[in-house]
Parts: sequence; structure tokens; C-alpha cells
Amino acid sequence: MAVVSNASTAWTGDLFNGSGRTTFDTSGLGTFDVSWKARTEPGAGTTTPEELIAAAHASCFSMAFSNELASNGTPPESVNTAAEVTFEPGTGITGIALTVSAVVAGISEEDFQRIAAAAKDGCPVSGALRATPITLSATLAA
Repeated sequence: MAVVSNASTAWTGDLFNGSGRTTFDTSGLGTFDVSWKARTEPGAGTTTPEELIAAAHASCFSMAFSNELASNGTPPESVNTAAEVTFEPGTGITGIALTVSAVVAGISEEDFQRIAAAAKDGCPVSGALRATPITLSATLAA
């Protein structure tokens, strides 16, 4: 059975002077301010589409990686993933950098790197974002 997730944004004004509020409708977890200024000036105090994509990608990759590791017979003790989405005004989203550190007992560095790459490729959010270059830095933590 398919699961449908919903979010919505109410926007007022033009792109450069306007602003909006994005709501996580399915979960009801909150409503967050969005604006052009937040996309183009760090620390503007509101979220951005890129930050929302980064959150989605980091959580999806962590799930995919933990599943791949468990399927290998080496379930992780912990997986910590950060996603950095780069936005260039006038160009758009130009790249996504995933950085993961995981504690996994009984796995070789070679297998860890292979499984991390497979998780990056198999993550549904990575699939949805294939038009954007995605890099991965994976660290097997002690």
C-alpha cells in the first residue's frame, strides 16, 4: 500500500519581498517560515526548501544505510548522517553532500564503504534527486 505524505505552503507577496509558511500536514509537527532571503543569506532565521530537502535526504539515507548494514549481517549501533544542499541563486540546487559516521561492529572498511555507496544509490530520496550531483563521505567510527 502506498503512503502519501503532505505538506503545504501559503505564500504572500512577490519572490523577493514576500514570505510564506510551510506546514507539515501529515505529521502535524509544525509550521515553518520560508522566504527568499533565507535562501540567499545564511542565518536569516527561517527554513528553506534546501534545508527541507537536506532533512529528507539525511533521514532517508540513514534508514537505507541501516537496512543495508543489517542485510549484510552487521547491523549498526548508530548512524549519524548530515546532508548539505548547495543552492546558487539564478542556477538552483547544484549539489548535495552526504556525510555519515556509523558505529558498526564486525565490518571491514571495504564492506562499509561498499554498503554506504549502495545505500546512497538505493535511498528513495537519492533516486528522486538524481538530476543533482550527490557525494558521500562515509566514516566507520569506533
